[in-house]
Amino acid sequence: MPRTFVHRARQAERKLVTGSLLAILAIIGIVSFLLVKEYDNAREVALRGAKNLAQLIEADVKRNVELYDLSLQGIVDASQDATFVQVPPSLQRQVLFGRTISMPLRGDLLWINERGQAVASSVGYDLPGIDFSARDNFKLHQASTDPGLHISRPFKDQLGQLDWCIAFTRRISGPDGGFRGMASGVLRLDYFGELFKSLNIGKDSSVSLSNVYGDILAREPEPAGSNIVGENLMDRPNMQRMVRDPTGDVFMAMSSLDGTKRLYSYGQVAGLPLVVIVALGYDDVFGAWEQTALAICFATLCLCLGIAWLTILFRRELRRGRRSEASLAALAATDPLTGLANRRTLDQTLQKEWARALRSGRDLAILMIDVDHFGAFNEKHGHQGGDQALGSVACIIAQGASRPGDLAARYGGEEFLVVLVETSLESARVLAESIRMRVEALGVGGETSPLTVSIGVAAISASDTAARTLETLMCAADTALYTAKREGRNKVCQGSLGQAKKTPAVPA
Repeated sequence: MPRTFVHRARQAERKLVTGSLLAILAIIGIVSFLLVKEYDNAREVALRGAKNLAQLIEADVKRNVELYDLSLQGIVDASQDATFVQVPPSLQRQVLFGRTISMPLRGDLLWINERGQAVASSVGYDLPGIDFSARDNFKLHQASTDPGLHISRPFKDQLGQLDWCIAFTRRISGPDGGFRGMASGVLRLDYFGELFKSLNIGKDSSVSLSNVYGDILAREPEPAGSNIVGENLMDRPNMQRMVRDPTGDVFMAMSSLDGTKRLYSYGQVAGLPLVVIVALGYDDVFGAWEQTALAICFATLCLCLGIAWLTILFRRELRRGRRSEASLAALAATDPLTGLANRRTLDQTLQKEWARALRSGRDLAILMIDVDHFGAFNEKHGHQGGDQALGSVACIIAQGASRPGDLAARYGGEEFLVVLVETSLESARVLAESIRMRVEALGVGGETSPLTVSIGVAAISASDTAARTLETLMCAADTALYTAKREGRNKVCQGSLGQAKKTPAVPA
C-alpha cells in the first residue's frame, strides 16, 4: 500500500480521535464552568439570606439593649439628682422604673449602692441581705470611672427563676466622681432562644449569639441531649476564629458540637461585645445544587461515553476501510500468479529509484531474469505445472530481494526483474548467481531437464557519466540477458552501460 495513502488514513484517524477528545473536553469544561457558577450562586444566595437574618437579629438585640440602657440611664440620672430624696417614697419607684413599665423586659432593674446592697428594685419588693459587691460587674465599676454600659458574662440568677441571664450595668458616680454604686438590669437568655425559634432556618442550620469571650448566650436549635447556653467554647477552633476576628467573615467548617458541616457567617453587634452567628447546613445550602449537579454529571458522562463509543466505532470502520483499501491496493500492485509486484508497480518503482539514485549519486542495480526453455516446459508439464514452476522461481527471487527498498516484480510472461537500491554491480552479480543456483537446485522438471534461469545484471554508479537514462540501464540488463541465453543459458552475465543497445527477443 502506498505510504501516502497510509499517511492520509492515519491522519484521518488522528483527526477523528483528536476532534472527539476536544469535544469531550469542551463539554466537560462548559459543564464544569456552569456547575461552579451555580455553586457560587447558591452560596451567594445563602450568604445573602444569612446576612439578612443576622441583621434582623442584630437590630432586635440592639433595640433591647438600648431599651435597657435607657432605663439604666434613668436610674443613674435620678440617683444623681439632689432633689430625688424630696420625692415621696410612693413616687420614687415610679421615677426610677417608670420607663420600664411598658418594656418587654425579661428580668429586674436594680439600684445598688456603693456597699453592694439593693436600694430599689423594679419588682416592687425589698432585697434585704443580698450582697452584690462580689459580682464582677460591681468590682469593674468600682475600679473604673467609665460611665458607659457594661454587659456581663452569663450567670445563674439568684433572685428568682430566671435561669441563665446577662446583666447590663452603668456606674453611678457622686458629685466628686467617687463611686456611689451601679444601675443594673437583668435579661433572661431565654428571650434570645424564643426569638431564634421564630426564625425560619434550615434543618441542619443554626443561629447563635455569643459574647467576645466565647460564652454561648443562645443557640437554636440546641444540640440533642445537651444545653450549651452559658457554656464557654473558647477552646473550639471555630469559636477561636470568630472571636479572633469578630468584625465578620464567612468560612466553611465542621461543627465541633454535632459534627455537621456548615457555612458560617457571623458579625459583631455594632458597639456591643456580642457576636451573631448564622451557621447554614451544607445540605440546606447546596443540597438542591448537589442533586442538580449529580443529574447533570450523569447526563454529561453518558454523552461523553456516547461520543467515545461512536469514536471507537468510527475508528474501527476507518481501520476496516483502510484494511480493505490496503487489500485492494495490494491486489492492484501484485501479480496474482507469483505474488510479486506487477508491471505497473515495477514501472513506478523504477522511476522513483532512478530519480533518487541520480540525486544522491548512489548505486542502483537491476537483475533481468528469464526462465530458460519455459515454452517447452509448459508444453511438457501443462499450464498448471508451468504456473507452479513460476511460483517456485518467484519465491526464490523474492527471498533474494528482501532488503527494504528492493523490489522483485514479474516483468511479463516468464520474465522477472529485480530492483536493487544502493547495490554495486559486483554485489548484484553475486546475488544473481545465488538466485540462479537456488533455482537450479530446486530440480523442477526432473533431473534430465531441470528448470533454470538466465540473468542479466546492470548497474549505475556515481562514476557513470556515459549514460544517464533509465532506458540505457534497462537496455544494458537486457543485453546481458541476451548474452547469457546466447552462451547456453543458466548463466549470469553483466552488461555495460556504454555498450547497451536494444537486442532482439530470444526465444524461450
